[in-house]
Order: sequence, then structure tokens, then C-alpha cells
Amino acid sequence: MELIKEDDGLEPVSPTGQYFNSKVMSVSVLGILELEILIDESEATALIKDVFLPVHPRFSSIMVMGKKGARKWKKVEVNVENHVHVPSFSFPKGSSSPSENDSFLKSYISQIAMQPFPQGQPLWEIHIIKCPTSEAQGTIIFKLHHALGDGYSLVGALLSCLQRADNPSLPITFPSVSNFSSANKDDRNIGLRKVVSRCFSPLVNTVKDFGWSVLQSTCVEDDLSPIRCGSESFQPFLVSTVTFSLDRIKEIKSRLRVTVNDVIMGTIFLATRMYMQRASTNSNLSTNSTALVLLNTRNLRDYKSIRDMVRPNSESPWGNNFAFLHVPIPKVKPSDSHFSDPLKFVHKAHEVIKRKRSSFGVILTGKLLGIMKKCRNAEAVAKHISRTLRNSSMVISNVMGPVEKLSLANHPVKGMYFTVAGTPESLCITIFSYAGNLRVAVGAEQGFIDSELYTRSLVDAFDTILRDACRKQ
Repeated sequence: MELIKEDDGLEPVSPTGQYFNSKVMSVSVLGILELEILIDESEATALIKDVFLPVHPRFSSIMVMGKKGARKWKKVEVNVENHVHVPSFSFPKGSSSPSENDSFLKSYISQIAMQPFPQGQPLWEIHIIKCPTSEAQGTIIFKLHHALGDGYSLVGALLSCLQRADNPSLPITFPSVSNFSSANKDDRNIGLRKVVSRCFSPLVNTVKDFGWSVLQSTCVEDDLSPIRCGSESFQPFLVSTVTFSLDRIKEIKSRLRVTVNDVIMGTIFLATRMYMQRASTNSNLSTNSTALVLLNTRNLRDYKSIRDMVRPNSESPWGNNFAFLHVPIPKVKPSDSHFSDPLKFVHKAHEVIKRKRSSFGVILTGKLLGIMKKCRNAEAVAKHISRTLRNSSMVISNVMGPVEKLSLANHPVKGMYFTVAGTPESLCITIFSYAGNLRVAVGAEQGFIDSELYTRSLVDAFDTILRDACRKQ
């Protein structure tokens, strides 16, 4: 990292940005756009210069070390050609099939995920895949360092480069937040017991959640299992995806009187236990396994423009504004190896997440990290976060996407998903909604987790929950 003597006027790197670009870990977000029409690199280069770079100053800045070891963002001239990569896949028998290209794309994503960003350049890359896969005619991969911002910020930046496919002059719209995070409620008749409970529950939940978070980040770790091998550092991984209909998910939501997020989480938890059973017939389905669920801490209803994000005192500021929720994966008794009550996974997810959202454990954990940084340094906090990830079994991140189909410079976008690279856990689940569908990407440690088997378990889990939910009146 470049050392500079004069750093007056330079924007400081946020604490989270420093944690995610440290000696312990270097975390990136990979956003994948599947195009219906191939895009040429010359078109992409012009789009980057005219649209992408002006979105935010950090896309044309590098991280430098200033006075007293403080990290700052320094504006530089950007040579776009150094950031755009167009790989050529060689096939020994001539032309390849889309299914063969699928395998090459997976390997390529794994390859670029493992490669560090070049020194002295802004922390982003764009990779253009000019061969058809089973999902698209062409693929664009945006590799963006997490120090630039979190999923909300980076997706907002990418959406600034896209337009609605049906009418570019119309604004992009998003699902109602209430559809994702608000269950049907009827609070007209609340007894005294409930009033008292609602007053004291946040206090009790805060103590429990903060205490457990500290333990999970220090001396308590999940059991080893078919989804956790206890890797000390980031390992090569493969990404598989599966698509679910949002209408089907909302049907389950309405019948069970829960939220869309509860249905998603319940499906993932059931699929995880199914995968454990399928991956190892002697697997213990009652292991202590925890999911770290990323929670956006902004006060928002939908995406804001980049101009709104960078405004002082914005309700939805640019940067890294999220926290981890420790959510235990429901256990399965040995006598219930056939998963006789799949809906309990949804109800359990609803119960646990609702309780955790009512506590202030997340806020206290954030305060603790701030104290650690002041008393020690950013590297110490990065080690703490890495240990938290390593001690858990999986990470789940959910980002809300647009309702309409979009296009990139008149190239229709058929599908979108993202994944996260650079963290030590063996299993990372990322979720993105787009044009009436929910795309779930499974990032699984190569050679340890079978990502294809896990995605099949996701499909089976969802079908099982949908079937049982439809039986309910």
C-alpha cells in the first residue's frame, strides 16, 4: 500500500473498509449479469468511462496509508483498459456446448475470486465472458472490493448503469420492503401480559444476543459438519445458482402468516439439514450450526440514488452499513430423518429473527468493535471478524433487486446474482430478487461441499415447504 506524507483533504477509509482490506482478509463482491445479447469490450469500455466511473469517486481512487497510519482514499487517473478483462476459453474439440461453458464460467469465477487486486489501482475489475452458457448469451462479472461499500451501495452503483428494458425513461422500481419483512399482524387485542412482555423482551434479548455474539467470536465455535471444516482462511470455491418464483414464495408467506425473508431462511435451513444427510449418511443432524445473517442497518424503504447516498446525514448513506445476526440452524432429532414437519423450519426462522430484531445486541456489538479499534487497531478488529466467520457454519446475505427487467446499453439483462469472496467460512448463500424471481447463489468450498447437491437440496426443500403450506387452510 502506497505511503504518503501529505493526506490533508483526503477522505478517510471507513472502519469496516479497513477491516475488509487487511492482512487477515480481503473481501470482494462479485456481481454477475447474464445478458441476452453479447456485448463488445469497446462498448463496455465506453460505458465504464461515461457512466460507471462518475457514479462515485471511490471507483477512481486507491487506498493509501497516510500520516499516523490512517488509511485514506486518494483520487487517481484511471486507465480503464487495465480493469477490463476478456478471457478466451480454449476447447480442444472445437466449438463448445453451453453446458461445457457453464463449467468454464464456474472455474473462471473461482479463479478471479482468489486473485488479489493489483497494487496501485482502484479496487474494481470487469470481466466480459463472450461465450453462451445455459443461462445467457454473454456474461459480465463485476468484481468490486468490499472496502468500496456493502451490497446495498454496490448494487445501487450498478443499477445506476442500467435502465428499464421496457422504457428507459421510467424509473426502476423495487418490491415493497413490507412484502419482505412484515408479516400479517392483528394487534387489536393485546393483553397486559403481552404489553409487559414487549417492554422487557428487548432487554432480555439484548443481553442474550450480545453475550452469545461475544462468545461465538472468541471461544465458542460450531461443530464440524458436512458444511463446516474449520478452514483458517479463504479457500477456492464454486458457485451454483437456483431460481425460485417470488409469487410462489409469497403464496407460502400468506398461508403461514410470516414474511418473505422467513420463507427464504426456512428453506435454506431445511435444505442445509437435507444436504448434511445426503452428503454423509451418518451425519449428525443435531450439530450446533450457526448462520451469520447480514442485516442492513440503514433506515430505508428502497434504493436511493447515489446522489442521495453521498448527501450528508443521509438515511441511506454510501459505505458499509450492516451487521451480523447469529441465527442457529434448527436441529433435527435422529427419529425425524424424513423431516416430517418441514414448516417448523420457517416458523423457527420467523421466531428467531423477529426476536433478534427486537434486541439491541447488534448495536452493542458494533460499539464493541469501535472500542477494540480505538484501544488496539483495525487489524485486531479484522482478526475478530474473521474469527467470528470462521467459528460459524455459513453466511447468508440477501439483497433486494428491481421489479422490472433491465438492460445495459440496450443489452437486455436476463438474470442477475452475486456472491462474496475472501471470507473463511465453507458455505456462503447470497440471495437477489430480480424481475419476479429470486436467485439463490451457493458459494461452496471446492473439494469439501458439493454445490450442485446443495442446490438440489434447496429445490427439494422449497418444494416440500410449498406442498405442506398449500395443504394449510
